[in-house]
Amino acid sequence: MTARQASCSCGALTLTCEDDPVRVSICHCSACQRRTGSAFGVQARFPRSSVTLHGEASTWLRVGDGGSRIVFRFCPNCGDTQSYSFEGNDEWIIVPVGAFADATFPAPTASVYDDRQHPWLQIHGLVDRMA
Repeated sequence: MTARQASCSCGALTLTCEDDPVRVSICHCSACQRRTGSAFGVQARFPRSSVTLHGEASTWLRVGDGGSRIVFRFCPNCGDTQSYSFEGNDEWIIVPVGAFADATFPAPTASVYDDRQHPWLQIHGLVDRMA
């Protein structure tokens, strides 16, 4: 188990994870592409009980493709997403891997919304590719 620190670009929002992620995944959905400004998002899921949030965040609610409601915590200063969770599910907190700025962070093992993956993109080493 490794304690990990994540923060937004300006440092106003930080979080500490006292446990290893239970899952690291890549998401190719259109919303993650827009949120990250990239071809996909990479995120890590942690038990909420192992995460401590620091700083005053703004929140935004988005309804996902399947109808799930996702609450995003983001920095009111720099706009970076610090974390998010599914509304009504307090068990997990999801953190964009880039917020850790850690090249030793565990690699993704799962991929979702592969039908929206950019055709020029190749990702190797994934264990689980879900629809």
